[in-house]
Amino acid sequence: MSVRVTTPADREVWQEVLAADPLGLVTQSPAWLDCLCETAGYTDASRLYELPDGRRLVLPLARRAGTQASLPNGWGFGGPLAEGGLTHADAAVVLDDLAGSRQLRTSLRPNPLTAHLWGSARGVAAKPRLAHVLDLDGGFERVWQERFTDNAKRAVRKAERSGLSVECDTTGRLVPVYYRLFERSVERWAGALHEPLWLARMRARRRDPERKLQALTGDLGVSARVWVASVDGRPAAAILVLQGANAHYTRGAMDRELAAPTRANYLLHRLAIEDACESGCRAYHMGESGTSGGLARFKEAFGAEPFAYAEYYLERLPITAADRHVRAAVKRAIGFREATG
Repeated sequence: MSVRVTTPADREVWQEVLAADPLGLVTQSPAWLDCLCETAGYTDASRLYELPDGRRLVLPLARRAGTQASLPNGWGFGGPLAEGGLTHADAAVVLDDLAGSRQLRTSLRPNPLTAHLWGSARGVAAKPRLAHVLDLDGGFERVWQERFTDNAKRAVRKAERSGLSVECDTTGRLVPVYYRLFERSVERWAGALHEPLWLARMRARRRDPERKLQALTGDLGVSARVWVASVDGRPAAAILVLQGANAHYTRGAMDRELAAPTRANYLLHRLAIEDACESGCRAYHMGESGTSGGLARFKEAFGAEPFAYAEYYLERLPITAADRHVRAAVKRAIGFREATG
């Protein structure tokens, strides 16, 4: 029996499917894709699959210059949504459909919690990735008592005694505050990775221009929450958390001189996790961890578990392999160091 495919996906149907998928994320929502298209020059190529059994799937998909992605670099987790949750068969339907695309390259970066459903698809290149996710089952008291480590609890208590003031904004008012901290963080990251500062700034502003974050907070409303911790009126740390049926910590920045001694980041995540629990979220995604052991340990202190998954590429030309070789050559030339500490 055939699968009916419609593109672009009807927004009302898409919203219904998002609400019916227990693992759904804000980055898989129509509002997120609309903002992506508006600010990054993509077109909406989303796909609605109507299965023979009556269930529906939606794949958020953005297209530009002969390539399409779910989702593009810097735009978080994509992959298909499914009524009642994704299955092995659903994943196969999506891959079979994308394999027939005429685009030069299609990339698919699914929700890490669906990693076990994708397996090793034939004719599809896979790039290994690692993300951390905190299970919120049982509510905040259980998360605090059973999942936060003793070190994390001590850090939170120290932060609470450090005289920090915390704001949570859903209007975009605090985006400029976050962005100044982000620019300070880029300087620190460049030094740690042995990357020229001009190059680090260029990459950061290309990936996350301030107008992008302003557009996101404007379009998403209460689903985009900017948390800022300050010391005597001076911003120390900030995080951006997307909140729907599940929460997703997607951006973070800090002034290390202020944040480290006050443990500001621990307090921000403690409050954001409690907020997510009170809003009924099932999980608190903490994003990519890559090869950084320090970043992994920080996330695991809150009880987040590592999930190995993959980003998939379907290509008519070996674009990904060529891109990998070019990036490796540039990194060798500048003495770039991967984050491992």
